[in-house]
Amino acid sequence: MTPNPAGKRASGNPATQAKIDLTVKQQREQKRQEKLAEYQKQLAKRRRGKLVWWIVGSAAAVLVVGAIVASIVFAPAPPPSYARGDSDGSIIEGLETFENTANHVEGPVDYAQTPPAGGDHNAMWLNCGVYTEPVPNENAVHALEHGAVWITYDPAQVSDDEVAKLQAELPSTYTVLSPYEDMDTPIAVSAWNAQLKVDSADDERIEQFVKAYWRSTNAPEPNAACTGAYDAPGKK
Repeated sequence: MTPNPAGKRASGNPATQAKIDLTVKQQREQKRQEKLAEYQKQLAKRRRGKLVWWIVGSAAAVLVVGAIVASIVFAPAPPPSYARGDSDGSIIEGLETFENTANHVEGPVDYAQTPPAGGDHNAMWLNCGVYTEPVPNENAVHALEHGAVWITYDPAQVSDDEVAKLQAELPSTYTVLSPYEDMDTPIAVSAWNAQLKVDSADDERIEQFVKAYWRSTNAPEPNAACTGAYDAPGKK
């Protein structure tokens, strides 16, 4: 018998040998098909994995974008920013102006205006900000001396919504917002030696007053601090 160079079993019978050759081809084809099927299986798995990661990534991107949009849409409006007010406010209808002294004193002061719009005051100024309780006149007047604007409201005449509207109209510095009981008007806006009394938080003259007097260099001590001193009770 002639040796088979391929290492296959050989048969002297041509018919038998043909069957053997056919069986080997079938085995090879079967293995090839199995390898092809495994390759296709792995390829499909990788595709599914890529699809899953694409879906996850896309969903995450949508969530991030949605969070950014929501933060922009639902974020509270920033406080307004005004240029330093050096106007005398003469164009504001109903504005009152005064001449007050500016001495540092101890103890309570009997003020000419209610709320005060200047006058002798405590040596420690009131820190600017929003207060939910009445603040001492003597400290608040010192804040006016530094160029702050003080908005007071009678809690018996002004609703919570109006208080929120007042707060939204104020710059973030050099303003004081506080309740003031038994006023003869619902709202008063005061600066050093100037005051405006209005009936509603919707009155456009409030903004005019703030623009005219906020951090005014006409105050006795412009550019002096409005922080770092006294926090009265009720400060937010």
